[in-house]
Amino acid sequence: MSVIEAQYYEKLDQNRVKCKLCPQNCQIRPGKEGLCRVRFNDGGTLYTNNYAEVASLAMDPVEKKPLYHFYPGRQILSAGTWGCNLSCGFCQNYSLARQKVPTREIVPETLVKIARQAEADNSIGIAFTYNEPSIWFEYIIDIAEKMKFYGLKTVLVTNGYIEKDPLARLLPFIDGVNIDVKAFTESFYHRNCKGRLKEVKENVEYMAGKIHIEITNLIIPGENDDPSETEAMAAWLASINPNIPLHLSRYHPAYKMQRDPTQVSTMLKAQKICRQHLNFVYLGNLPGINNNTPCLECGQVLITRDAYNVKITGLKDGKCSYCGAEIDYITVG
Repeated sequence: MSVIEAQYYEKLDQNRVKCKLCPQNCQIRPGKEGLCRVRFNDGGTLYTNNYAEVASLAMDPVEKKPLYHFYPGRQILSAGTWGCNLSCGFCQNYSLARQKVPTREIVPETLVKIARQAEADNSIGIAFTYNEPSIWFEYIIDIAEKMKFYGLKTVLVTNGYIEKDPLARLLPFIDGVNIDVKAFTESFYHRNCKGRLKEVKENVEYMAGKIHIEITNLIIPGENDDPSETEAMAAWLASINPNIPLHLSRYHPAYKMQRDPTQVSTMLKAQKICRQHLNFVYLGNLPGINNNTPCLECGQVLITRDAYNVKITGLKDGKCSYCGAEIDYITVG
């Protein structure tokens, strides 16, 4: 176990501490840990006990994050640890998020070295994923600063539940992010996640325009599949930028929630609703669905996708190969 003093906390009376990394703002008594189970109070000092502890390391297509408009067709080294600062009963990665699992220590210099070697395999950098990366803050920022030096990309696949100060410090070293907006009501976040939507929305708005962002929304029957809620979320995203890609993901039973999978008809209806506001709405966990990316000017296909088999068919030098329009909503390289 790699234990270092945590950043972003406040000392209180009676050796209590207040963690200020995420909006949970856990007030932790001596000998206790926060909701994330990663940060613990030892004698009035807050420590993080997963620094450099890697539970999962793999090479993935960047589309698996999912990121569809960020270096399409490329690979990315993907790393995760354990723990999470939300508590979602439907968690698709609960074995990492809610359980302590075996890890191996990989210090920042070693992980960066692995990422540099992976360039030979068409990799663009590192994605921190599988569990919530923001609670790995100290480790990630140590790595991301080095990645920027070597011209490699750093990606977060996150729930967006982080306080403003640590986010502002981290963001200059982050190139792309997929933010999981769980639902578009506070009641859902309170009931199912032990969190709040407000801070997630604020962070999406803050990150937009600064780095590449895409959004994922898992549609759960009877929980967040009301068409009016789906439309409100799409309209909100469009008010930020209608070119933000939205990934609507099909729910399957997982962890504590054992509802039936989302109906395909529900997914298609949600996509149709969102397309009234957003230019790019993709469907996840639905094999065989058309997730191609068209040119907004002429409608010709720029990128074809068959699962993770991706081909750039109509994009060259940042322009549509058919009509010559500038394509500033897809990052390639």
